[in-house]
Formats: sequence, C-alpha cells, structure tokens
Amino acid sequence: MTSKALQKVRDFEKKYLPYVQAEQPKFHLTGGIGWINDPNGFAPYKGEYHLFFQYYPYDTKWGPMHWGHVKTRDFLHWERLPAAMAPDTEYDRDGCFSGSAVETPDGKHLLMYTGVRNVRRRNGMIEAFQTQCIAIGDGVNYEKVDCNPVIQGDLLPEGGSTQDFRDPKIWREGDMYYAVIGNRCADTSGNILLYRSPDAMHWEFVSVVSACHNQYGSMWECPDLFRLDEKDVLLVSPQEMTAIGLEFHPGNANVCLIGQMDPDTHHLMRENVQAIDYGLDFYAPQTLLTEDGRRVMIGWMQNWETSSCKLSSLRFMGQMTLPRELSIRGGRLYQNPVRELERYRGIKIDYHYVLINGETSLRGINGRYLDMTVTIRPGNEASMFKWFRLYVARDGEHFTLIRFRPDTSTIKVDRTHSGFPHDIVNVREFPVWMKNGVLKMRVIMDRYSLELFVNDGEQAASFVLYTPLEANAISFSSDGSVLMDVEKYELEMN
Repeated sequence: MTSKALQKVRDFEKKYLPYVQAEQPKFHLTGGIGWINDPNGFAPYKGEYHLFFQYYPYDTKWGPMHWGHVKTRDFLHWERLPAAMAPDTEYDRDGCFSGSAVETPDGKHLLMYTGVRNVRRRNGMIEAFQTQCIAIGDGVNYEKVDCNPVIQGDLLPEGGSTQDFRDPKIWREGDMYYAVIGNRCADTSGNILLYRSPDAMHWEFVSVVSACHNQYGSMWECPDLFRLDEKDVLLVSPQEMTAIGLEFHPGNANVCLIGQMDPDTHHLMRENVQAIDYGLDFYAPQTLLTEDGRRVMIGWMQNWETSSCKLSSLRFMGQMTLPRELSIRGGRLYQNPVRELERYRGIKIDYHYVLINGETSLRGINGRYLDMTVTIRPGNEASMFKWFRLYVARDGEHFTLIRFRPDTSTIKVDRTHSGFPHDIVNVREFPVWMKNGVLKMRVIMDRYSLELFVNDGEQAASFVLYTPLEANAISFSSDGSVLMDVEKYELEMN
C-alpha cells in the first residue's frame, strides 16, 4: 500500500520531471529534480541493475530523505522509476537514510536502510535514533516489513552509539545474509560492524570488521565490503578527516582499506590504505558484481563541503560519477570507466609525437562532451621538463587547469575559474607516478563534470564544473620539451 507521503513524491515527479530534462548532464545520473546524495541499493535484480539514491525532490537543498529509483542495462542509459520510499513511519519519520539491496531466493527485491527518528530532550538537545530497517518489493513498489526495525541498539557492541549507526550494505552468501554497518564507538571515532541473518529479519552481531581509532577521520559512513582479485576490500567515507600528506585531504573523505579477512575473528587485516578518489567531489561509493564478474562502483559526485554551491538556474543538485570497473594491481585499487562507455564514442581525432615547448592547441581537440587521453613523456633526453599543463573548458574568462610536475610527482587540478558563484575550495593536488618515463591522463567531460583517470586508473579524481557550455577550447603548455600523444572522442548519447 502506497503511503500519502510516497504518493505525494510520485505525483510530484510525474508533474515536474518532464520540464527539467534539458538541464540534465548527458551521461551522468541526477535525481532529475531536487537534491540527491549517496547512491543506495546498487545491485542486480532480475537481469537489470538498479540504483536508488538519497533524495529530496522538493528543493535543491538536503531535506527529509526519500529513496529515488532508476535502473539500467548498460550503466549509462537509466530508466527513471517512481520514488521507492518516503519517511512515513514512526521509526523513519525523519529520514530513510542510506542502505543497499539484494535479490532474495524467491525473487523479491529486498532493501535494507537506516531509519531515523529524532527526539528533542528537555534540555533542548536533539537525540537521533538510527536503526536498520527492511522493505521488500517487486522492483517498483516496496512495503516496509512489520518487524521493523530489524537491528536496534540492543545489537550494538559495548560503547556503540545509537545516534551514529547507519548505512547497511547487505549481501547474500550461501544460506546467510550479511551486512556491514557504520557506527561510532566508545573512542568517538568510527568502526564497521558485521551482522548476519538467515532470513534478513532476525540478526546477530558478528564482529568489528575494522576500527578507525581516530586515525582516518572520525565516524565512518557508507561501508562496502567485497572480495576483489584475491583481496578483501573495505570502502568507507570518513567524516572530519585531517590531511595526511597528499594522500588524504581534510573534510569528508573517502578511504579504501585492502587486506585479508581473518576467517576466525572476521577482522580485516590491513595491507594497504589509500584514497579512493583524489578529487574534490566524491563521497559514499557503492559497488555491485555484474553478471560477467566485474566489480563496478558508483559514487556521489559531490561533497558536503561543496554541496551548498550551485548555479541558481539549475533545478537539480547532485549527480553520480560514471560507474567504474575496479581491480587490484600491485596492492592498490585501480578504477576505470565502465567499458560500455566506448559504445558511445563518436569520431576519433588523434595526434602522435607532438613536440610541446610553450603553449599550443590542436585542430579538432576541443569540446565539452568528450573522452580524451593525453600521454606525455620528456621531449629532450638530456633534461626533464619542469611542468606540463592541460587547459579544458576554456574561453577568454574560464578554464579548468590540470598541471603535472615531474619533480614532485604530483598533479594539481584547479577549477577556480570554472564557473562557481561562491568561494569554496577549488584546488586539489595529489601524488602520481610516471611509468617508464610516461604519464597517461584520461579526461572525461560532461556538462557539469570532469573525471580524471591517471595511468590506466591508478588514480582517479572527480570534479563538478559550472563553466558555461560555450567554453569548450582545450590547450596544452609546458616549461621544457614534452612529447605528447592525444586521442579524443566526442561522446554521443542517444
């Protein structure tokens, strides 16, 4: 039965979504209208891939969280479905927070999410109660189960917080359901808790998979745990991160922990810890396993520090990254856009062995909807160049700068002149490494975004841009001789 709150959202979508289609990016998913943040329920169901998202359609600011809903077959064309959930019960009256999805053995679509109920105490302080809840449906319509909440504070380990207990990621293994959930523990920092259940209704606490101990931020949100290339991988989104060199930047961050799960303690033995994405706009990623065995990740291409800055003319706020294929190489996480993107490449324009020493542009190398790879190497065997710069989305006033310095092994992306109407953080620098004297940068641009993949996915960096669409020039410059290859495709979406 559809509640009044959910029917209100669905009626709103039906009335207003047709009017905002022209504003949308070509191949990055938005909510269509209103606000979105975390991806939720990214999982296969009956031969298609469904994605839900944190959603407030009535404004371009965060509000009481609903679940928006889309599905796809190729990760690029999304069919918009009616909103799946609204905050309409006592246990989730203040929001249906993030969660995940799984197909049940009898073919049902099971959603697991965090229900939020805020209580104002006599001293005026608000206490939030976060519990884990279940809804079951057919891929379009969902009913919240009568036994909700299925995991409450009584299943927390000693010192666990009921106010910071959220974002379950559920999966099925054998005859059991498992879920990892973020929690704030006694030392006020985050940890990731593992639960299991035979039916997804009756759960037991198993272990602390990994704990922060105030080393990587504080509260850990949006966990995802999976096996990849003979390693166990845990993705988390820490709050209140302090910078650690150039690997981790301050604020709301993203962290990948790679290692092996101890089969007895169910604890992740860490072998490497790294950033997932080095850009300014990436948070709360979630993954799925495709039918052909790929681990694919999608993230919110925004950040809480930058989410208040938008163009007043846009009637949506927030978009998702391109879905990315993940792998482990040399103990590090690699990521590249899903291979399906190559189906939408238009005419190829390429240049080889172009000698750069100063500034230049190349005929046909421009545009705002593109997939472009730039490969550079020293042009003079006797001396290394000091820097190489790539300018995109450029006109007389605007540009976004990508600069590589071999002496510091860093890339800096500067979007200061990329159309932002307010003063926010616009520069991000991160470590990269030339491979046998070569650096490869793949740049993918859409209407309001730039995604950079370095050295076949060894590093990735995501950025929102608000540059006017007419700013489409691209140029190159260097201090010292650089030998450059460029391969560019226009991206054409039907």
